[in-house]
Amino acid sequence: MSITPITERRRLSPEESRDAALEAARALLIEAGPQAVTLKAVAARIGRTHANLLHHFGSAAGLQRALARSLAETVCSRIVGLIQEARADETARTEDKPRQVVDLAFDAFDKSGAGALASWMILSGNEDALDPILEVIHGLVDQISAVEGEDSGAVLREDTLALVLMAMGDALLGEPLARSLDLPRGAAREIALRQLTGSPRFLKMWGQDS
Repeated sequence: MSITPITERRRLSPEESRDAALEAARALLIEAGPQAVTLKAVAARIGRTHANLLHHFGSAAGLQRALARSLAETVCSRIVGLIQEARADETARTEDKPRQVVDLAFDAFDKSGAGALASWMILSGNEDALDPILEVIHGLVDQISAVEGEDSGAVLREDTLALVLMAMGDALLGEPLARSLDLPRGAAREIALRQLTGSPRFLKMWGQDS
């Protein structure tokens, strides 16, 4: 994934500059891993100065936390979009929606690098590494609970806990563990999908009968 450098001749708003930095950080995360997400590398990628990024994020850890939040917000926004699609269109209320939710969660931690980023941050001494991700997920659960009814909150939290733990664990250990157990690489996703589609409240959210 290539990012076109932003020339100094173009004056960006603070929000545009911050968004460009996060886009470049996301590309670096996917291309080279979490250790590559530094202020210097991101500044070079977008044609800005180290001081400019320092102003926006405060430190490399601040940049990484902002990136973690951005990744979580993207996934949660897409999940909300899937729910809205299912409610707006009766024909959209099919089994492919729950599968898309599982794939979004697993891909976020694996292909998008959120699992590796969180692990790297924790190992680097950032004890609050997961806070941005947890805050966004908590907000998603609260948002869905407000629509589904407060009594759905506990079950939804349990389903979310299971899905996130499985997705993060799969990102970190899924491939070697599945291989050692003589299982296909996608086995954890299928297990997560079976677990969620066995939850009556989860199915109700998509307009499906339990």
